[in-house]
Amino acid sequence: MATVYYQSNVVTITYEEELQMGVATWDGFLNSQEFREAITNCIGLIEERKLLRWLGDNRKMKAIRPVDQEWFVEHILPRLQQSTLRRNAVLVSEDFFNRTAVEQIYRRAEGQGEMTTKEFSNKIMALSWLKEPLTAPA
Repeated sequence: MATVYYQSNVVTITYEEELQMGVATWDGFLNSQEFREAITNCIGLIEERKLLRWLGDNRKMKAIRPVDQEWFVEHILPRLQQSTLRRNAVLVSEDFFNRTAVEQIYRRAEGQGEMTTKEFSNKIMALSWLKEPLTAPA
């Protein structure tokens, strides 16, 4: 059963304790303050609950400003790479500019940390992949 961790007019962040999974469901365009507050809550939940799985439902999310992309890379990526998170499923946005921004952010994270990110267009497939047993780190 999902528990709401944070909610605003542009994002709902929930978690499922038994699956050690968080979900962020985005809706629309976020200004810098909204984006940073929401992302700070996402990483806070990951660190607080020691989550292993994450689902970013970006389907209705709009563009991310370049200044916010840089902020994410500088301030959030290092924390993500040090976190317990192992699987990150992204439901890709309908918005071209959001897809491009998210791809650029994750491209900069490749090969760092132990998190695997996969993109999906289907929520059922994303959840199925997230729920697969995790292999122990080598």
